[in-house]
Amino acid sequence: MTREELAAYCLQYEDAAPFAPFDEDKLIIRHKSNGKWFALIMTLDGRLCINLKCDPIEADMLRRAYRGVTPGWHMNKTHWNTVAVDTDVPQQELLRMIGESFRLTAPRASKR
Repeated sequence: MTREELAAYCLQYEDAAPFAPFDEDKLIIRHKSNGKWFALIMTLDGRLCINLKCDPIEADMLRRAYRGVTPGWHMNKTHWNTVAVDTDVPQQELLRMIGESFRLTAPRASKR
């Protein structure tokens, strides 16, 4: 999967928008409605990677299951994982993780 394909997949979610306040190598995908990030696409040590939010218990399980999943680079290590795209992480699992990150950062429904 290329950087462009990864970004296009993230942006297909309703309410998703690109944001690039840093250098051109780092692309944030966030919710338009609440501004929360759900993905950070970047290159680390020459590898295409993506930071994704995750439930802490699942985050630990994924790190144990795949060499390509590590604690989130430059993020809260409990709630974020960095996934190296072209490693032992199956593409379907990566896409599922993106969906979960989107869900975890989505705006909460009001209690009214």
